[in-house]
Amino acid sequence: MNYKRLETFVWVASLGNFRKAAERLHTTQPAISARISGLEAELGVKLFEREGGSSPIMLTSKGKELLPYVEKILYQTEQLRKRAGLSTAYSGVLRLGVSETIVNTWLPDFLSRLNKDMPNLDVEMTVDITANLSNGIKDRSLDLGLLMGPISEPNIVNRELCTFSLSWVASPNLNLPDRLLYLEELAKWPIITYARATKPYVEINQKFRELDGPPAHFFASTSLAACRSLAIDAVGISTLPNIMITKELEAGSLRKIRAVWTPSDLTFTASYSDEPFNPLAEVATDLAVIAAQEYSKKQAQ
Repeated sequence: MNYKRLETFVWVASLGNFRKAAERLHTTQPAISARISGLEAELGVKLFEREGGSSPIMLTSKGKELLPYVEKILYQTEQLRKRAGLSTAYSGVLRLGVSETIVNTWLPDFLSRLNKDMPNLDVEMTVDITANLSNGIKDRSLDLGLLMGPISEPNIVNRELCTFSLSWVASPNLNLPDRLLYLEELAKWPIITYARATKPYVEINQKFRELDGPPAHFFASTSLAACRSLAIDAVGISTLPNIMITKELEAGSLRKIRAVWTPSDLTFTASYSDEPFNPLAEVATDLAVIAAQEYSKKQAQ
């Protein structure tokens, strides 16, 4: 039985749309229709009700009955590949969403491992804030997200990757006192931080809103590299992952600021939807976990 036909059946059933299934499988809508028609002819049953227009494509009663069996066949096929070590058999496109903190740390090692283990795989990468990446995982426009997680949805798999601590930093040119500082003292300068709609921004903004006196001013950015540059140029005070400021601290272009409060650590997960079963995301997640663990070991040495 043709594997691509079975795979197409599962994705059309999941997405309820031939066009979306074609985008997901990187083929044309006529090709999707041909695969479904071929599978229906092979099985001798009608799998979908095609009402036309913008209406979702619905499974027939027979389609609903057969769907779990097809999903099981696909799952067992992928498990066989894994057991046999046939990672080179994986091909297609992995749509990867990545938080910038990961981009600036162990992403290169992860992509190297991915290329070595799955040389026939193409990667389409999106670097964005976690809120957008999370939406991409939920609507299946992304296969895998390396993001600040977990994503609390019943069909989302979350694998823990790493945790990064944050510090307040500023340019020595700001001449901040070398002592424990209150947040009111930091608020005299622009607070350079993560983009709005991110967990760190919400936490920091809430903390400064609780203070008496004039409101703090925020310079929010989706680019942590930009935040670091602004801090180096003495535009304001920033909160950044410690792993991103090691060289700057050693060179003296930044120094850590001791404050009465520091934002919570950032926890990252590899998150993907397993409905329908997503073998590329599962195998890539295993490699991401290894890359993150190796990076953490090196940083601890």
